[in-house]
Amino acid sequence: MNNNRRSGFKIMSQLIGLVFPLAPVMFVAITLGVIGYLCAIFIPIFGIRVLVNPSNAKVIFIIMIAIAILRGVFHYIEQYCNHFIAFKLLALIRHKVFASLRALCPAKLEGRDKGNLISIITTDIELLEVFYAHTISPIAIGFITSLIMVIFIGQYNWILGIIPIVGYIVVGGVLPIINGKRTKNDGMEFRNDFGRLNAFLLDSLRGIDETIQYNCGKEREDELVKRSKHLSGLQKHLSNKEGSLRAVTDICIMLFGTIMLFSSAYLYTIGNISIEGVFVTTVAMLSSFGPVIALSNLSNNLNQTLASGERVLSILEEKPMVNEILPEDNKDFHEYVPFKGVSVKDVSFAYGEEEILDNLSLEIEPEKITGILGKSGCGKSTLLKLIMRFWSVNKGEIDVNGYNVETIPTTNLRDMVSYVTQETYLFHDTIKSNILVGNESATMEQIENACKKASIYDWIVSLPKGFDTPVGELGETLSGGERQRIGLARAFVHDSSLLLLDEPTSNVDSLNEGIILKALKEECKDKTVVLVTHRKSTLGVADTVFKMSEKRKS
Repeated sequence: MNNNRRSGFKIMSQLIGLVFPLAPVMFVAITLGVIGYLCAIFIPIFGIRVLVNPSNAKVIFIIMIAIAILRGVFHYIEQYCNHFIAFKLLALIRHKVFASLRALCPAKLEGRDKGNLISIITTDIELLEVFYAHTISPIAIGFITSLIMVIFIGQYNWILGIIPIVGYIVVGGVLPIINGKRTKNDGMEFRNDFGRLNAFLLDSLRGIDETIQYNCGKEREDELVKRSKHLSGLQKHLSNKEGSLRAVTDICIMLFGTIMLFSSAYLYTIGNISIEGVFVTTVAMLSSFGPVIALSNLSNNLNQTLASGERVLSILEEKPMVNEILPEDNKDFHEYVPFKGVSVKDVSFAYGEEEILDNLSLEIEPEKITGILGKSGCGKSTLLKLIMRFWSVNKGEIDVNGYNVETIPTTNLRDMVSYVTQETYLFHDTIKSNILVGNESATMEQIENACKKASIYDWIVSLPKGFDTPVGELGETLSGGERQRIGLARAFVHDSSLLLLDEPTSNVDSLNEGIILKALKEECKDKTVVLVTHRKSTLGVADTVFKMSEKRKS
């Protein structure tokens, strides 16, 4: 992600830009918010007028009751509109973030801290609710309400109108800015540490078997406590700064209220305003700080919100290493023709500075099994990822079915290829649902045939729930061999022209390996198969074997 910190103003402007489709709702929220605050402010002002002039007490009491009720109604509608906007936009942002993550996969997300990503998708986006529901409209409401009150107080005397201007600027502007600068880095540090704590906890849960086996639970627990205490310390630090801001804010409000009282009293002594003006302007001053206090309090959580906003915006703005090719980008592509195999021409590739492939060339003939043999780290798996276009080659070219893989529409390429990785990922669902990932429209007969080819059908039907058996999170209730064979069944049910198998029998016993390899030989005569392994025995079914030399330095 982008490590260059952007300003708070830039973050806010980018987040506000998302509001424009809902501008009418925001206008209603701001309008009713202003009216609601004015209702609250004028209740004590009317009370002062009753005390000064009791003759109209009955009418004024009725007015006070009416505006008190209206205050509640308007505040409710304002909050409803703000939260309507917030939750609509949060749904939109989540959609954008997931779309961005999809575009970044897999090259940009390999090795990325998954716990931190989960923190961004969940808590960081949730924190933006504070911005959309409790920040944008309060800023506008505070400005408009303050302007109206300056005019109202200023009509008694222009000198008195200057006092609220200064007061509102100090309480609603100067103090939040000072506090924002004090806590700017603290907010980002808290959000980043929170994400790292999530990642550590997720990592600990996934590795709990190893933790128990090697008796290192105390070390993991101590580290978790240490990180939690550090996060708690940051939270306490932020809370202390929040408390000090509120104390200073209250002092300033009382100070400006006192200044207003003495200033208006002085003007009364020289005959510039009436006694009613003294009390009304003082009460109006003290009761009108509500909107600007709301602005002042925003700075307490705004830094965390802006930090969350920056983390979310960084994901949205991150450029993928491999761009998706759309069907309209290559209208000359014809998928439904006899498969012509794969041609790797002088391909070089490196992960950063680490060279993996250097001028590699090989031909993968159609409707044959091509074996790729080599030690771990020689680039076998990388070659398959380049064919899948998970990464782009640094030099050279890979042709699939006669087309440069860089020009084939991504959806068509995925339809043409089935890819079984070394570690099969299973979703927290049933066996059947996990196999259907390869082809959602597959019939039960197709699923069963795919399982028979993968030598797992008999085991599945022996289970009490059969194909409806849950596999647990990450397939934790299954063995490595069972997960691998489900991955193979998933590839078989995909029924593509090209089958890429990366160590497909590394976790199965020799008997099941023989059954799987026999199925590959007999059932995939019309398929092009690439079989990657480090074991020579696995390649007995291969028509051609290509041996790769090791490039990676350990």
